Amino acid sequence: MTTPQGARARARIEVTAAIKDEARRQLAAEGAAQLSLRAVARELGMVSSALYRYFPSRDDLLTALIIDAYDSLGEAAEAADAKAGDIAPARRWVLVCEAVRGWALAHPHEYALIYGSPVPGYSAPETTVPAASRVGLLFIGIVRDACRRRGVARTPIPAELAPEARRMAADLAPDLPAEVVAALVAAWAQLYGLVGFEVFGQFTKVVEDREAFFRHAAAQLAHGVGLVFP
Repeated sequence: MTTPQGARARARIEVTAAIKDEARRQLAAEGAAQLSLRAVARELGMVSSALYRYFPSRDDLLTALIIDAYDSLGEAAEAADAKAGDIAPARRWVLVCEAVRGWALAHPHEYALIYGSPVPGYSAPETTVPAASRVGLLFIGIVRDACRRRGVARTPIPAELAPEARRMAADLAPDLPAEVVAALVAAWAQLYGLVGFEVFGQFTKVVEDREAFFRHAAAQLAHGVGLVFP
């Protein structure tokens, strides 16, 4: 038998989902900067005061959408890695990169929300960090696995970068060599640059076979990090 509390909780989940779905529709149509709680409420047939009980401000709604997007991207990347099985870390790296690209192409507006232009007046809170870290932590795990197996090819870094590389390593992966962590951060940024160029149309009339091009570029990123293909 359903209790009143259970029914209310289920109703809240359903309404929250409806609010997010409408907000995503507005993101696709107008962009994140134009997201409006009043407009969302109007489209759902709600009064604004009722919607505020779910999301007190536009920023709260944006934060929820951002966390959902990061989690969805993380799940796609983690699923690709889990499906890969016991293969070489370099090949795992490429498969995860391809999963990131596939998710972005399937969810361009959500990708734009998390990796596009900053939303004016919005600053993402610390609550977004765990979800935002999922793909990066997966890449760190792949490189860590490579270090345990055959090792990685280390590329020397300039002396002027060494202090910053050591700081990044201490923050992100203390068990990995500083030069490897510096390469990881560079590859992470380059990956999203590659994906962003495709999602936002920058490869138009430049790259035709984008899947093959991306796979090659992802392999080059793996080499840059020190991963070795068998």
